[in-house]
Amino acid sequence: MSLAAPAEARRAWIIDRLDPLDETPPDPAKVKADFAVNAQFLPVDPTAWKLSAVLVPLVERPDGLTVLLTTRPETMRNHAGQIAFPGGRSDPGETPAQTALREAFEEIGLPPDQVSLAGQSTPCRTGSNFLIIPVVGFVPPDLPLTPNPGEVKDIFETPLQFLMDPANHEVRHVETPAGKSYSYHAMTWEDRFIWGATARLLRLLHERLFGPAA
Repeated sequence: MSLAAPAEARRAWIIDRLDPLDETPPDPAKVKADFAVNAQFLPVDPTAWKLSAVLVPLVERPDGLTVLLTTRPETMRNHAGQIAFPGGRSDPGETPAQTALREAFEEIGLPPDQVSLAGQSTPCRTGSNFLIIPVVGFVPPDLPLTPNPGEVKDIFETPLQFLMDPANHEVRHVETPAGKSYSYHAMTWEDRFIWGATARLLRLLHERLFGPAA
């Protein structure tokens, strides 16, 4: 199946490769990490994970799917200026889908009734010990979205075909002032630098749809 397939067949193909929407925390054995490219990666106690969820909005445009992403304001205390999916920490009693839809509405004004939920992709743990559950959903194009200025600087779309091409996937390396080195996934779309957990989630979505990249 190709991402250029007819819309109905493409949608069914994507749904078939995702996990069903689930209300329970994921099996720790199935959780990946946004820094799993590091040889020194060590698992942590899953009871300490801080549950969160993001919405992976696939915009169904006539010429193909795009992925809706946001840029965080430079004034934010955490993740300033980074590119991210709409999402955040789960409130007590929320399912991942409820968290993702609530956060998308709060951050960019995406009405929950405009999202056709498809399923869950592979969960990912961050270096700050957040467990991110990506909830994939289809949305119509050209919705009148409004970024919350306290959380979102701007909203943009990137072709899913570009993001799913392994030729556009990078692994970058950095050394901290303390002398520790680590690696992270990255993708560059035009002047947008997508890295860290967001790039890792996109890489994991690629593995869901097409299998592990070489």
